[in-house]
Amino acid sequence: MSSFHISRSSLEKYAHLAALLREWNQKINLISRQDMEELETRHIRHSLAIADVLMFESGARVLDVGTGGGLPGLPLAIRFPEVEFHLVDSVGKKIRVVEAIVQELGLVNVTAEQARAETLAGRYEYVVSRAVAPLGELWGWVSGRLARSRDPDVVARQGLYCLKGGDLTAEIAQSRLRGVQVTPLGVRYPEEAFFATKAVVFVPVKQ
Repeated sequence: MSSFHISRSSLEKYAHLAALLREWNQKINLISRQDMEELETRHIRHSLAIADVLMFESGARVLDVGTGGGLPGLPLAIRFPEVEFHLVDSVGKKIRVVEAIVQELGLVNVTAEQARAETLAGRYEYVVSRAVAPLGELWGWVSGRLARSRDPDVVARQGLYCLKGGDLTAEIAQSRLRGVQVTPLGVRYPEEAFFATKAVVFVPVKQ
């Protein structure tokens, strides 16, 4: 599923997550019908690509903005049980689905809230997102929610990690953000055509 080792118990949870997403998608439109046929690759594995770029430290707090049906937050929460994840979306019915899935999977490291990122009061070491908004707009929503570590090694990797696709040159230029790093996923997953145009985009907290 990804380039790092995944335990048997985690694999079982990913399979359970996929089954729950398919079940809920029959009731609420979380994921396009076409994408449901490749759910594991296009959604779960794609979400886990962030973990190929960043290993969250134990005890870190991660905010997932515009989580929808729990992506990328839920796959990452399974991968990092020692990390706290807070999943937010402005659509209440989607958050209720996320809460039901969290309870079913027994993910004690996950909370969910119907809210917009710009209205939150908490602080987080990292923010993650997946196809939510243009980079500059997204940064405007979340930059005030990022805490800064006093450890120079930690603060260097703190910031926003978002999953995006296509040619990002213009979007990054228009954002006027400094130090943006793009990690193409096609190199990491050459066997999957889906990843050919996908990337993890990192915006450092220091701007």
